Amino acid sequence: MGALCSVIRFENLQELKRLCHWGPIIALGVIAICSTMAMIDAVMWYWPLDTTGGSVNFIMLINWTVMILYNYFNAMFIGPGYVPLGWKPEKSQDCMYVQYCKVCQSYKAPRSHHCRKCNRCVMKMDHHCPWINNCCGYQNHASFTLFLLLAPLGCIHASFIFVMTMYTQLYNRISFGWSSVKIDMSAAKRDPLPIIPFGLSAFAASLFALGLALGTTIAVGMLFIIQMKVILRNKTSIESWIEDKAKDRIQYYKTGEIFIFPYDMGSKWKNFKQVFTWSGIPEGDGLEWRVREGCHQYTLTIEQLKQKADKRVRSVRYRAVEDYSGACCPVTKGVKTFFTTPCTEEPRIALCKGDLILATRGLKHWMYGDKVLDSTTDAGMRVRGWFPRKCVEKCLYDSEMDQPLDGEKKNR
Repeated sequence: MGALCSVIRFENLQELKRLCHWGPIIALGVIAICSTMAMIDAVMWYWPLDTTGGSVNFIMLINWTVMILYNYFNAMFIGPGYVPLGWKPEKSQDCMYVQYCKVCQSYKAPRSHHCRKCNRCVMKMDHHCPWINNCCGYQNHASFTLFLLLAPLGCIHASFIFVMTMYTQLYNRISFGWSSVKIDMSAAKRDPLPIIPFGLSAFAASLFALGLALGTTIAVGMLFIIQMKVILRNKTSIESWIEDKAKDRIQYYKTGEIFIFPYDMGSKWKNFKQVFTWSGIPEGDGLEWRVREGCHQYTLTIEQLKQKADKRVRSVRYRAVEDYSGACCPVTKGVKTFFTTPCTEEPRIALCKGDLILATRGLKHWMYGDKVLDSTTDAGMRVRGWFPRKCVEKCLYDSEMDQPLDGEKKNR
């Protein structure tokens, strides 16, 4: 019993560590500033609490804050749900249709993907969100999307409070002369005076909070629209990308295949109910899914295997000719390399002269690929990421890997 309690306490401590990250710190800071300033402005200067409208206004502000934090912490601490370690399909012959994860030592269930940050295979993974310092997936997709909806709505209400507070307070301090407009920030011209005068510091704080609220409304509102688009199609952001690559692959090789996304139920309402339920528990178990007619459980995973094989065929072998420390913006690799660093959270890989890399994609001054590890390295280890193009040269002697990169066509 004592050992069990120790394990539970350790797990709780690990979850609390999620807060110690720049994403949650910034997100909670914005929520705290906007909520606190809105409540202070509502109590002190706009819409007095002794009126019915003022009371309803204040209760709504508290309600927005509670619901935003509730869904935010649900998305963070409940998490997306992970594929059980050692999982494999019930029928052994179905193992050929799914990928094997060397890190988790298990097969990847349909719709699951391995997250480098979480270091686990995530069920129905949409993306890893730095703002909650966790993945968005099967279990927390609804909470995350509700947070994206409620945060802009709360910020719109707070923005209204900020604007009306500054307008009413400044209006009481403005005198219009024949040739000039004067603002007296020392005191209001109309009685009764507030308990605390609306001074310059209060004006600056309200203006700053207004900027945060408007910025959050635009940025988070756009994320909400993106999430709703994929939910109404019963997809994730990763699956939308896989579907696009499937169409490109079929068109590129002219195979004559027809790829049908298996999880779209053909109705936006049915797709919506897959994520949002009255019980709060998403439909299914995260491992097996309802599929449309003409598809089966492994339609998508088979397409992933085809794309992975195509990726291996198109990869190009390079050899490092310069050392690279793995810095995000290397100063010693040229001005163009410094200023064109990929704007992504994907890692950089350190290189030593002589290292071999299989490059799978690239930009003008950067490339992305997997480092070729020797046999003594842990079999479950995989080192991949971005590196400067000027640090490597193509291995011309390797005819098997001498394939085109960056969109150059190859005839099969």
